[in-house]
Amino acid sequence: MKARGLLALTTAAMLVTACGTTMTERAATGGLAGAAIGAAVDSSVAGALIGGAAGATLGAVTTKRSDNVNRRQYYDERAGRYYYYDSSNGRYYWEDGSRR
Repeated sequence: MKARGLLALTTAAMLVTACGTTMTERAATGGLAGAAIGAAVDSSVAGALIGGAAGATLGAVTTKRSDNVNRRQYYDERAGRYYYYDSSNGRYYWEDGSRR
């Protein structure tokens, strides 16, 4: 029965880790969902911790790394910094990744 619960936990965590566009968002949603599912399956704090760690790891690992490969940077003369436009979410970001 434990193996069946662990399989359900893993499957559910993998499905939920797809929420978010950045590595941080995906790790956070995966961790929260994994913790909730782990606590539901195992009914203990250990189950929640294991599920949260598994969900956060899966969320971070499944983030696409190629999002920043073909981005065009622009220069803001007033700020003296470069920025880019992320077409996947319609937002502008500074070169360091913070929102513009």
